Amino acid sequence: MADREKARASAPTIYDIASLAGVSASTVSRALNKPGRINAETASRIQQAADQLGYRTNPMARSLQTGLTGNLALVVSDLTNPVYFNLVRGAERVTAEARSMLLFADSQEDGAVEAEAADRLLRVADGLILVGSRLADEEIVALSNIKPVVVVNRVVEGVAGVTVETSAGARAIVQHLHSLGHRHIAYVPGPAASWMNARRSEAIISAAAELGIVVRSVASSGPTVDGGRFAVPGILETGATAVVAYNDLLAFGVIHGLRGTGAHVPADVSVVGFDDIFGSELLTPSLTTVRSPLAQLGESAVKLLQLQIAGSAQVTTDQLSTELIVRDSTGPAAS
Repeated sequence: MADREKARASAPTIYDIASLAGVSASTVSRALNKPGRINAETASRIQQAADQLGYRTNPMARSLQTGLTGNLALVVSDLTNPVYFNLVRGAERVTAEARSMLLFADSQEDGAVEAEAADRLLRVADGLILVGSRLADEEIVALSNIKPVVVVNRVVEGVAGVTVETSAGARAIVQHLHSLGHRHIAYVPGPAASWMNARRSEAIISAAAELGIVVRSVASSGPTVDGGRFAVPGILETGATAVVAYNDLLAFGVIHGLRGTGAHVPADVSVVGFDDIFGSELLTPSLTTVRSPLAQLGESAVKLLQLQIAGSAQVTTDQLSTELIVRDSTGPAAS
């Protein structure tokens, strides 16, 4: 007991940090509790002094002083989808640098589950990131009126967000397929409630129309590998020589399903996906896909949220670029 009390008594304080860093205690307090409010050089010196002394912040005390918990929350539409792996890692990297905690929830592609999770998390977090949200715009705006909110792969008026440039990626796909002689494309869409699905569908159809390519939509059972397999009979009925899938998981399923019918990719049908998730390059044949900067999406979302929490009045939607990665799943149109 005496040893524990002695350890508590000798625990470093902000005054010890201030003395070592050569600044005032109030400056140390701002640096530790309100990141971004002091210049980077001073903040770095304070952090080095805190690390040298072994100082650890008290989250409860910080919350009482600032009204902030230091927690950020992130809700994704399907945590099992590999598209979110690097996004979450990017978000976690920036959160860790700020010495904050990132809390997670999975909405399971269900708007009601998402709304309940968001309500629960906003009670214990300073702000919320919604990734692939299935909520209506007005629901998201209502959440943003409670605490800062950032949406990812979604644009909601009056709410900060970060997304990828959809039209350029879709155009690159269509131009690539056109150059290979494809004139009939099947598009396998994602969830009906997905904002990004609507944008990708519109962009594919628009780019195809400019080049005289016919696009037929083929239903799936969901944005998964199984959903891609489910779509194969419909794809074959269209007579399309190429398939564009809403995401890579669907594209994986399409390739597996086509192989099961005896069709060859790309000799009989070319297949293209979106996002360039882990495994796209390892698939046989390797998947042609539009690469999204997934880690950067997560990083940018956290930085935007930090700005909103710090009181930024500017509400922006950052748009990141994409890149078509051509691999073995696309080839000349079958005659």
